[in-house]
Amino acid sequence: MPVSIRQFPLSFFLFQLNSLPILSIINGIPRHPGYRMAEPVNLEIMPGEQIAIVGPNASGKSRLIDILTGRYPLLGTNEVHYHFEGSPHRYVSDNIRILTFRDSYGDSDTTYYLQQRWNQHDIDESTPKVDGRYIISLSSGELRKYQLQRALASSPRLLILDSPFIGLDPEARQQLRDTLEQLIREQDLQVILLLTRDSDIPDFINRIIRLDHLKIVHTFSPSIPPSPSRNERRPSDSFSPSPSVPFEGLCSAVSPPSKPVLRFSHVTIRYGQRTILRDLSWTVHRGEHWALEGANGSGKSTLLSLVCADNPQAYACDIELFGRRRGTGESIWDIKRHIGYVSPEMHRAYMRDLPTIDIVASGLHDSVGLYVRPRPEQRETCLLWMRRFGIEHLENRTFLRISSGEQRLCLLARAFVKSPNLLILDEPFHGLDDPNRLLATRIIEDYCADPTITLIIVSHYADELPRGITHHLRLPRIS
Repeated sequence: MPVSIRQFPLSFFLFQLNSLPILSIINGIPRHPGYRMAEPVNLEIMPGEQIAIVGPNASGKSRLIDILTGRYPLLGTNEVHYHFEGSPHRYVSDNIRILTFRDSYGDSDTTYYLQQRWNQHDIDESTPKVDGRYIISLSSGELRKYQLQRALASSPRLLILDSPFIGLDPEARQQLRDTLEQLIREQDLQVILLLTRDSDIPDFINRIIRLDHLKIVHTFSPSIPPSPSRNERRPSDSFSPSPSVPFEGLCSAVSPPSKPVLRFSHVTIRYGQRTILRDLSWTVHRGEHWALEGANGSGKSTLLSLVCADNPQAYACDIELFGRRRGTGESIWDIKRHIGYVSPEMHRAYMRDLPTIDIVASGLHDSVGLYVRPRPEQRETCLLWMRRFGIEHLENRTFLRISSGEQRLCLLARAFVKSPNLLILDEPFHGLDDPNRLLATRIIEDYCADPTITLIIVSHYADELPRGITHHLRLPRIS
């Protein structure tokens, strides 16, 4: 709902009229050409403003924040000016805290990976705990709360959250909105949220800055005018953002029609004293399309790690993949060559600044990084999928220099590049704007029209599920 001016006391407006901006920049141009916006940055943020920075993928949201927080030195004598009146902190760095897309999955080590795939032997007494539980055992929603608590521990004046709602179930998203609103009301805190979905803009936001093509195109109050896309809805079916690329000849059968693609029989997964999955029996037949559902912490990613041969506990469970019981001599690569996979954890794993064409090509060998150069015909296949996802122009751009939405499209192309028979898509639309979400959805729907293709997909947004879902599995949160 639009924010009404009546929600803010008169003192809010009087305070603004008599106060300096907490942050201001005039004609800001980074020295390095690769970090510049399309035009010089001119912006003031006044006390009491709660801001949402919105825009499509590659519009410059993160780049603008990097400029505003002084990450990039500016040309000439220009600089960003900060005025945190009444703050007990002496340094600007103590008054500003930033949580980014990648921070949501851990620090720049292997924590993100262990969070869903650890076993008890990976834990020692030095492993951090929260409320008696190891950090690496927290769900993405619980981890988000922990990261927020850490960020707020030093009482910053300005909290910047990049894509704060991705990976959260509806209840957790509302809890985060309520928590931020309470902190704003009770503490001298201002927030800046970087969002791709307009429908994620909370009611407490009183200023929206809209970006496109690396420039500020509009800044306004949510009530003047209300954004036409604030209501969550699926884009029009008439939208067609990408040229068609045929799928004929890209698919082949893995298992006979009479055999299931995967079968779980009374599977239980425990991490120490915590039970994640209990007595789960599940059978997926070839050609079925499953939506895997459940709240944060219910074990969805753990379940998918069992399917993808990434979880060592799979060998102690009664699990069959493609008609063969786990632990009977098959290699991990025998399993992975039939599976196309993308997940938040995989996205977090890609910290190598390789050309995007190499990232896509790494899907041919299920590696993080490219260790075997693709043959010419394989390279053409990679380019075909990049063209299908609308990112062929990024072929020679390096992965860490493109936006997180473009990175996600690159990893989606990687999942399809070997023509897998089983697609496992864990929150595949993270960070995508509406046109790119629709594009990715159409590609998934077209690919899964082949009756030999099996799909397992996770999404916390019901409107993101592709057409043709045949089955649902909802996991309860056990503990």
